[in-house]
Amino acid sequence: MQRVDDLDLKLLSELKKDGNISVPVLSKKLEINSSVLYSRIKRLVRKKIIKKFTIEIDELQLGFQVKASVGINRDPKFKDAIHEELMKTPEVDHVCEVTGRFDIIIGIIAKDLEQLHSVIIEKIGKIDGIQNTETFVELEKTDKESVYLSKS
Repeated sequence: MQRVDDLDLKLLSELKKDGNISVPVLSKKLEINSSVLYSRIKRLVRKKIIKKFTIEIDELQLGFQVKASVGINRDPKFKDAIHEELMKTPEVDHVCEVTGRFDIIIGIIAKDLEQLHSVIIEKIGKIDGIQNTETFVELEKTDKESVYLSKS
């Protein structure tokens, strides 16, 4: 585990809210010198605490109306092959190996329910080693801002 202080945690919280915020604006918000912030950000990147800077896309604007999570049980002998096939499936947004009643939970984005059904039946369901699936369609989502609290 990397060592971070309260300023690092505040900085990470602000960058998580808005990765596009300028350093001068952020320095005023955190009441810290811009040059100190530049060096802190560089250090957090160098230590790989900040893995990358990215964007958030409004998938509804692109016509993706349906998001779903799919719990999957699999034959352990096919673990790597299943993971590889899921990662090749364009509609699969992410793959998580989990504990609990499922072995994997994947996220899917689709234009509509018909496409979601097709992906699950025609693509996911035909992968060798997948034993069963259970689909959870996202009805509403509320994101919560991550706040990295002081360790003290």
